[in-house]
Amino acid sequence: MADLLGQLGGDIAVLVRKEVELVRAEISEKLSAAGKAVGDIAAGALLLVAALLVLLQALVLALSKIMDPIWASLLVGAGVAGVGYVLVRAGMKAISLKGLTPDRAARQLKKDADLMKGNPQ
Repeated sequence: MADLLGQLGGDIAVLVRKEVELVRAEISEKLSAAGKAVGDIAAGALLLVAALLVLLQALVLALSKIMDPIWASLLVGAGVAGVGYVLVRAGMKAISLKGLTPDRAARQLKKDADLMKGNPQ
């Protein structure tokens, strides 16, 4: 009986260690995804700055002479601003705190707790 209890204690320690490793791996994966989202936000912000420069250039051209190239500059500036906005929104959505929670590890811990209680599912 003492050997069985000792083995059970060792198995529980191994299980807890493995669960901690799973949580670490999942959090690392989520932080990596958040890093990519930050990159998307930065790319979107850069495009928005470029859009501002194009729109300002279009305004300068509009004030100096009124011709078709001005409307082309405005169209390009608006398009770049739209793409930048979409990238920033996608990055902000991907970096939400809800997306960083270790879901798989939490499910596994719940299963382990149920198993320890004698409620296998």
